Amino acid sequence: QVQLVESGGGLVQPGGSLRLSCLASGVTLGHYAVGWFRQAPGKEREGVSCISKTVNTTYIMDSVKGRFTISRDNAKNTVYLQMNSLKPEDTAVYYCKVRVYQLGTPTDYWGQGTQVTVSS
Repeated sequence: QVQLVESGGGLVQPGGSLRLSCLASGVTLGHYAVGWFRQAPGKEREGVSCISKTVNTTYIMDSVKGRFTISRDNAKNTVYLQMNSLKPEDTAVYYCKVRVYQLGTPTDYWGQGTQVTVSS
């Protein structure tokens, strides 16, 4: 059974930093690309960052470039999102996702989300 558990969210002042973690069980994250998404109140879920299984390729959405960094620790079966210089518009629930292929059929697994609130 695949489970993803996000942690590391919280309340932070503008300009502050947080590091989110996505810990997996039931799946070896090192075999797959993993993405971070976020959803603000009243808005659609959007892709924030993604890291390939080989770590050679990463994607960062334009509005967080230079502030957010995605990384992975395969030994800990965890993917991280380091968020620096946070802005109020970064406030959202952050989710991690992994797409697992089984017999050629993809299945998306999501975590429960972690709330990030940037406010003074």
